[in-house]
Amino acid sequence: SSDLTAVTIAQTAVQTCKSQGYNVSAHVIGRSGEVLVAMRGDDTGPQTYENSFKKAWTARAQRAPSLNFANAVKANPTVGAIHLSNMVPAQGGLPIMVGDDAIGAVGVSGAPGGDKDEACAKSGLDKVAADLK
Repeated sequence: SSDLTAVTIAQTAVQTCKSQGYNVSAHVIGRSGEVLVAMRGDDTGPQTYENSFKKAWTARAQRAPSLNFANAVKANPTVGAIHLSNMVPAQGGLPIMVGDDAIGAVGVSGAPGGDKDEACAKSGLDKVAADLK
């Protein structure tokens, strides 16, 4: 059921953004950063595919929205984690939490603004919230 949940998260995120006129890519990753679903939206640039993965990875690694890392880098540009290849200081990644346990993350890239990417990612999480309890 976890694979099905991951597909639903990614599809919902991409479709939500598409309904708002934004073409995005989405990644859902698991507990150890493994890719469960990678979805490239229609007419998206190749950078969105890589960036959606990195946003998800950042959210999973820090068990927090990727926006938090973006803010940390703004406050301290030399923060050590900036040197990790999969960390990106950009909004649009959210951890998938079950209680206090980060079981994975979702990342979205391609909307005009990380706040919009994050809103689409959240729509995916909201869609499966009942399944994640």
